[in-house]
Amino acid sequence: MTDTQDRVDYQTDPSRYKHWKLAFNGPVATLTMDVAEDGGLRPGYKLKLNSYDLGVDIELHDALNRVRFEHPEVRTVVMTSGKDRIFCSGANIFMLGLSSHAWKVNFCKFTNETRNGIEDSSRHSGLKFVAALNGACAGGGYELALACDDIVLVDDRSSAVSLPEVPLLGVLPGTGGLTRVTDKRHVRHDLADIFCTTTEGVRGQRAVDWRLVDVAVKPAQFQQTVQERAEAHAAKSDRPADGKGVQLPPVARTIEADALRYPFVEVVIDRAQRTARFIVKAPQGQQPTDIAGIEAAGAAWWPLQMARELDDAILEMRTNEPEIGTWLLTTQGDPQAVLAVDATLREHANHWLVRETSGLLRRTLSRLDVSSRTLFALIEPGSCFAGTLAELAFAADRAYMAILPDSPETQPQLALAEANFGAYPMANGQSRLARRFYEEAAPLDAARAAIGEPLDGDAAAKLGLVTAALDDIDWADEIRLAIEERAAMSPDSLTGLEANLRFASKETMETRIFGRLTAWQNWIFQRPNAVGEKGALKVYGKGEKAGFDWNRV
Repeated sequence: MTDTQDRVDYQTDPSRYKHWKLAFNGPVATLTMDVAEDGGLRPGYKLKLNSYDLGVDIELHDALNRVRFEHPEVRTVVMTSGKDRIFCSGANIFMLGLSSHAWKVNFCKFTNETRNGIEDSSRHSGLKFVAALNGACAGGGYELALACDDIVLVDDRSSAVSLPEVPLLGVLPGTGGLTRVTDKRHVRHDLADIFCTTTEGVRGQRAVDWRLVDVAVKPAQFQQTVQERAEAHAAKSDRPADGKGVQLPPVARTIEADALRYPFVEVVIDRAQRTARFIVKAPQGQQPTDIAGIEAAGAAWWPLQMARELDDAILEMRTNEPEIGTWLLTTQGDPQAVLAVDATLREHANHWLVRETSGLLRRTLSRLDVSSRTLFALIEPGSCFAGTLAELAFAADRAYMAILPDSPETQPQLALAEANFGAYPMANGQSRLARRFYEEAAPLDAARAAIGEPLDGDAAAKLGLVTAALDDIDWADEIRLAIEERAAMSPDSLTGLEANLRFASKETMETRIFGRLTAWQNWIFQRPNAVGEKGALKVYGKGEKAGFDWNRV
């Protein structure tokens, strides 16, 4: 792994927060952003004016999961600032100016996944969010507000919302700002054009009229209005007032030079091949089938524990191992054990803890979809690509399945469940099978008819569920060649190729955000106008004027 001093750790807990404060009052939780200037994740910059870096968002991601799992009584989260007259000034510009290109893009991706997670909880879990803008709100700070269901702006004649990246920095509000302004807030495009090309922003009633915020309130009524709106959202939620929360202990893991090891997930790195083998393990032993047993198991319940481990492993590899370009997705264990857990998830789908666990699985699989890595699934003897874990194969760019004609008793099998037909939609709202078959009825109906059947390589290939079914005699050579060919190709072109093919034909706000992050922002972040010697990001705060190449390209 990366040197421990350089490695980014995505695990934290409220006792270690530097930048956020969590408070609870019945159905309303308050998340207060109070960024410590000297608490940056890397040296060389100060986080002034509630600006943020990756460390701030790691804490936010953790805090959201604490609310989801540890506080089921919470129905509304109010997000506000602990600073005077400033909500959030967005991503720290000096951090961006000092960062490598890869760091900038991965930082933007994680912040968007966190904001998408806010919207995911609003959509699926009855957890609503109110942005209480008690001061100026700019750039990524406004993007955070845009992720909320309700935006309340203090009308104090100075506080404004703004997306000043284009005129100020020569880049874009491209990690969600542009897209949420149009797709979510439905700001008229000419007004959005003005909004995104001015530095001063829009305040007061004009911000309401332009649909940039929901309400602007005088300072004397601000807190009362925020509370009333938070309570109104809470009244419509079905999260249980008397639910027993599940404490989230640290995810157990061992970090080695070339491996990550968790109880149900392992990642083994081959640096010569630039591959990482992900091994996701089926549950072991008796699993609870009723709510009392699930609540007693808590964070040790297999789908919840496995999802937390896999999520951490994806983030660890994505940030700390950028040269490991191919991830080999494998599984181990009893397919029937996975299908049994799937049946429990489905039976109790409306229970808050089961619903939150399914949400974490959904968001983790979606994180895999948008990772800029080649994904190959290897369905080998001892695999358990069944139900929820079959989603790993359907998320992959290619899935290879072994055939053992002389050893039928050890033949790997693939098993479908109802979970594969919509329980874990991708960022574009499709199931991975619907994406695979372009929502064509005939192949989807054939796959649905095979639910519960153990499918060998020939059967899976006939249904179009795998890329190739390979005889065991050819397996090693065919897989080696596929991996070697992939490793010889340009990582840049592969990132563009994979992102394009994984989200074919159907667009949503989320896929537009990630598509533009991959294309527009990736390109603009590299241009001299942004990061050259006189680029706007480089000279920001130095009293110098950016020097632009005026050619349109």
